[in-house]
Parts: sequence; structure tokens; C-alpha cells
Amino acid sequence: MTSSRLSATVFGVVLALGHSAWADEDATAWRLFVADHTDPTITVIDLDAPDKRWSLEVTGSARLYASSDDAFVIAVQSDHNKVDFLRSGIELESHGDHTDIEVSEPEPIGSIAGPRPFHVVNHAGKVAIAFDKGGYAAVLEEGAILRGEFDENRFPMNVAHHGFVAAMGDYFLSSIASEEPVAKDKLPPRLGIGAFTSDGTPLGDMHACTDLHGEAFSGSFLLAGCGEGVIAHDTTGGSDAFTMLPYPAEFPEDKTGTLLGSTAMQVFLGNYGRDSVVIVDPTADPYFTRVELPFRRVHFVLDPAKPQFAYILTEDGSLHRLNMLSAEIEQSVQITQPYSMDGHWRDPRPRMAVADDRLILTDPLDASLRIVGTADFVELDRITLEGLPYNVVAVGGSGLMH
Repeated sequence: MTSSRLSATVFGVVLALGHSAWADEDATAWRLFVADHTDPTITVIDLDAPDKRWSLEVTGSARLYASSDDAFVIAVQSDHNKVDFLRSGIELESHGDHTDIEVSEPEPIGSIAGPRPFHVVNHAGKVAIAFDKGGYAAVLEEGAILRGEFDENRFPMNVAHHGFVAAMGDYFLSSIASEEPVAKDKLPPRLGIGAFTSDGTPLGDMHACTDLHGEAFSGSFLLAGCGEGVIAHDTTGGSDAFTMLPYPAEFPEDKTGTLLGSTAMQVFLGNYGRDSVVIVDPTADPYFTRVELPFRRVHFVLDPAKPQFAYILTEDGSLHRLNMLSAEIEQSVQITQPYSMDGHWRDPRPRMAVADDRLILTDPLDASLRIVGTADFVELDRITLEGLPYNVVAVGGSGLMH
């Protein structure tokens, strides 16, 4: 058989199969990890086939964090002194001109234990988990976690306190608390932040930031909320490059304690008290744009795919789309029954996550997940769950499946 006839034969076989044996498939996969408010269970749901579910047992009610590449989920169980790591079963690998995706079963990877784990910071390929009553942060490599290796490098904080640690490559940032004696059942107040070597040696002075709480990265900045303003660390300026961004004098007296940072443009969104949010640009004075809300805020998230947008749920059950470029609320729709912010801070209230053009909202009192289109706020689906669905993260994306 001549080479031309051979090529024609092979081509005919490929056509008969309908797809090339060597062609890559374009695939999209999204999974939801949902923690119950009370039961020690993480339910994993295939967003596009919600009857396909997995149940992963943990020790207690958990707060959930996704790794930087969505390959695993971190389940922090503060009241049970434990942190579980759960393989998402979705691995995305960028090759510059395209991304590969691999999909497998979600499963537990392993866990670490310590006295009251709380804040988790993912940065520079490392996960830093602060243990409030241990006075240290456990620092682990993301790649090692996926391999099931949990050899902790412990960064020593100055004293045990409710704070955070961020790995910055060749140095660490850490909150700093008072070393004055406190009552046995109390943690000391937070006074500031500083840069340190891996063994806790200071690389400069402490920078005042009273009542420090909440941290986020965006662009070249890390921001943290303070009583007197928001403190900014410019990662391009060296380990000691801190600037306090004071709250504008015309703002009502309050503070920021929660911050989110965009991954697609350099902008931050924070709370300001209970009934407003602030858009923060650390490079342009006056730095803050305050947006009042019609009711107290329950939860807010950023849209990774449309970085100009944020979504805010208020206690009347309304969902709002905030345009962070114009500082205007562009659309508001009633989604759930009211969830009053009076009562305990840990009462079961909705939490949100974003998966492409869908907003996922837990509705504990309805025992369901609401799936809402981000473009028009139309409810696309409602997924029923047992118990009180509470914290949620969405992991996934699109890529070529080889």
C-alpha cells in the first residue's frame, strides 16, 4: 500500500470514529464543598449534576478555604483543634496558551492538629494556618499537602493571639499582640504588624494597627483592617514597606475587619461597620469609597471572572450587585427570607461562592443551595440538602482534558 493510500485509510478510520483519537476535549468542571452548621460533614456536589454527591466526614463544623489552584480544600475546625485537607478532584495546570484539567474523585488527604486553628492565608505557594491558642502558625507547602506530606514548619508569633501569618517568599508578615498579662480565658489585644524571618526575628519595627483583623492580597499589596485605618504592605518595596491608609474624616466612626482582594485587578472590598462596605485602592488618596447598604450586611463575595462586580447579601434577604468601578449598586433582588444579624455571630446564615456565571448561596433555614445567575439574578436551580448547609466554596474551571 502506498503512503498516500495509507494516509487516506487512517483518515477514514478517524472520520468513522467521529473524533480524532488524538484530539483533546474541552471540559468544564465545578464542585461545591458545603459544610453543615452543626454536623461534622462536608458534602461535595457536582454543580452540573447535583445528584452526584460525596460525603466526607470531619470532626466538627468547619470553615472552608480553597487552595490557590483549587486542587484541595482546607476545613478548619476551630472548636475541635483540627484542620482537614480534602482533595477537590479537580486539578488545573496552566501551560500559558492553554490550561489542562484533570477530574477525579474528591477524598480526604490528611489532617493536622493544634490549639484553636483559625485564620488561613494562602500565598507564594504556601498555606499558613494561625493557631490562636498556640502562639504559632503552621506553614505547609501546597504541593506537599497534595502529596499527603504534613511536615509543619512552625512560625513563632510573639504571643498566642487571634491573628494571622502570611508567607511572603523570603520573609513572613505576622500580626503582633500585647505581651501584657491577660485573664486566663482571654487572648491579648492586637497592636500591630511586622515582617520577620522564618524563626521569628524582626526585620524592622512593629507598625501600629490596633485591633488588627482581616487580611487580603490583590496585585502587589496585602491589606489588613485596623482601628485607625487599613494598613498596606507593598510587596515591591521590601519587607518593611508599610503604609497606614487612614479612614476619611467624614466617615462615621467605625472600622474594617473583613477584606477581600481581587485577583484580576488591584482593588479590595471590605466591610465598614455592619451596614456599609468600602472599596479600597491603596495607590490613590483618599483610598476609600464607602457604599451604604439598605440593611445590615450578611455576607459578600467578589466575582473572579468579572472583577468589577461584587455580590452582597443583606439581612432582609436581598442580593445586591455592586459595581466597584462606579461604586454603585446596579441591581437588587429578594432571594431568601430575612436573616437577622441580631443574635450570635455564628448563628446559621447564608454564605456565598461564585462559579463562572453562577452565584451559589447557602440557605440554612430552607435546607438548600440557591443557584443564581450573576447576569440577571434569576434563580437557575435549588439544590436540597439535609441539615443546615452553611459554609461553601466552589472549586473548578475549564481546560483541555487529554
